[in-house]
Amino acid sequence: MRVLIVGGSGFLGGELVRRATAGGHVVAATFSTRPGTAAGADWLPLDIRDRTAVTRVIGAFGPEVVVNAAYRQSDWVTTAEGAAHVAVATAANRGRLVHVSSDAVFSGAAITYAEDRVPDPISPYGAAKAAAETAVQAIDPTAVIVRTSLIIGDGGSPHEALVHALATGGLRKVLFTDEVRCPVHVRDLAAALLELAGSGRTGIHHVAGTDAMSRYELGCLIAERDGLDPARLPSGLRAGSGVPGPLDVRLDCTLTQRHLATKLRGAREFLQR
Repeated sequence: MRVLIVGGSGFLGGELVRRATAGGHVVAATFSTRPGTAAGADWLPLDIRDRTAVTRVIGAFGPEVVVNAAYRQSDWVTTAEGAAHVAVATAANRGRLVHVSSDAVFSGAAITYAEDRVPDPISPYGAAKAAAETAVQAIDPTAVIVRTSLIIGDGGSPHEALVHALATGGLRKVLFTDEVRCPVHVRDLAAALLELAGSGRTGIHHVAGTDAMSRYELGCLIAERDGLDPARLPSGLRAGSGVPGPLDVRLDCTLTQRHLATKLRGAREFLQR
């Protein structure tokens, strides 16, 4: 297949590029400021806020599959409007779209969320992600929308970098003990996204790990795996901190897992030393 990874220079995007090229696909990947390091792809500069540019890039490459992994937490235009631009251009070229969304679309009031729950975001980023989902569904009802959670790797994710900085005294922040998510390994997520791309599935799917845990517990597991002292990690409460966003959001992935060959592991499994 001809596969275009939008946001290919990001953490998830890079893993998607590596996995797609290893699978023998013809791969192109977009970047905003500088190309990614993954080999085997054509790297294309793209600002997805520019609808004309998105149309031009997708039209020129002619992908059969587009995976949109691009976002900026503080930028509504990139996260929400950019997703609509990608959906319009993909549909115009009769490609299949897989759009990556987030558990941030939920408030946490229900704690556990299945795919059919209506988004009720309480942060600007969550609102942008929810708007993106609405746009994608309206533009292309056959698209796949994948909500995921904290993405962890083998040392390359932002959360892992944060844990290292905290454990070594290079940063003064805290890991929240009351903010709960279902961390997913980047390899599992990338494999699931490409598997869904090659399937006949449509609509919303939840792809996250099987273990619900706080950011602090996750940080301790990362520290133990990497030979750092978990006791050096500062902890605190998100409630009352003024940081916007939900506390406890757990994605129920039961239905999606039934349709996937890819196993969605829990953090206690993939962070074992």
